[in-house]
Amino acid sequence: MRAVVIDSDRRIRVDTRPDPQLCGPDGVIVEVEAAAICGSDLHFLEGHYPIDQPVSIGHEAIGMIVEKGSAVSSFAIGDRVMVSSVVGCGNCAGCRTQDPVMCVEGMKIFGAGLLGGAQADLLAVPAADFQLCAVPEGIDTEQALLLTDNLATGWAGAKRADIPVGGTVAVIGAGAVGQCALRSAYTLGAATVFAVDPVAARRDRAATAGARTADSPAAQAILEATDGLGVDAVIDAVGSDTSLDDALACIRTGGTVSVVGVHDLAPYPLPALVCLLRSLTIRMTTAPVQQTWPELIPLLQAGRLDVDGIFTDTMSLDHATQAYAAAFSRSAEHLKIALIP
Repeated sequence: MRAVVIDSDRRIRVDTRPDPQLCGPDGVIVEVEAAAICGSDLHFLEGHYPIDQPVSIGHEAIGMIVEKGSAVSSFAIGDRVMVSSVVGCGNCAGCRTQDPVMCVEGMKIFGAGLLGGAQADLLAVPAADFQLCAVPEGIDTEQALLLTDNLATGWAGAKRADIPVGGTVAVIGAGAVGQCALRSAYTLGAATVFAVDPVAARRDRAATAGARTADSPAAQAILEATDGLGVDAVIDAVGSDTSLDDALACIRTGGTVSVVGVHDLAPYPLPALVCLLRSLTIRMTTAPVQQTWPELIPLLQAGRLDVDGIFTDTMSLDHATQAYAAAFSRSAEHLKIALIP
């Protein structure tokens, strides 16, 4: 099969690899219909994580089951499914909460070395009854792909931000996750959302979804717009030192900072005393993907949550090198890219 691989010299290529085998009797093989490039995939290219051998990359995929183990009870060969980007064992007390992050064996993510990458012709999925969801009626391909990670992440970030009905929110980072987060914030009752990003065209895209916009860093502009109080909640969809500093500077006293951006491996110098004196709540979240599906799917089906326009490109898997170059530009023109095997 073909698979998108990042080499130890941090170059993207399409490789030919052996077809995957079932992970066990509870696993399936999914023929990938569509995958997507996530902003967190780019951290491998930027050198934030060590790579000592080629890694099959990608963690967002939908497709059709072409082989299944004898213990899989909820799905059949031929079923069209969404694959959760975050993986748990499916059997422990943690996984019974429908949150793979709580897995007592430790959660895993596709395309990070321990499991195969989703940007491939085929993907071996363990604990299929837990990891998969049949693509529901009325959910299109782009919505289904977003449900595997980006929308689940943006939604979880917004829920954990303690947004008061009628409140003010700043979303730092207007990439795909940030766009999902700001739309989620409105769905959860925010009256005003500030979208913060250094790229003007990304801010413009956020403005079409109703957001007020600010260049990065935005603390001064947000404080001026809120009469010096700051916002009730911040969702940081970047996770860098700069964005975290900005988040802490524009949050009101007693507010909540919800971080869903992916930081590098260097420590962040948290101003702990200032956070304590201002009674801030700080939450950092890896998306509980399976837990979000019962909430997000009905909202999408009812038209109460709109994710149109987040995908900007659809490219062949064979053109993954060009697709990654476009994604790496971090422009509004290439906000979110789907790869089609």
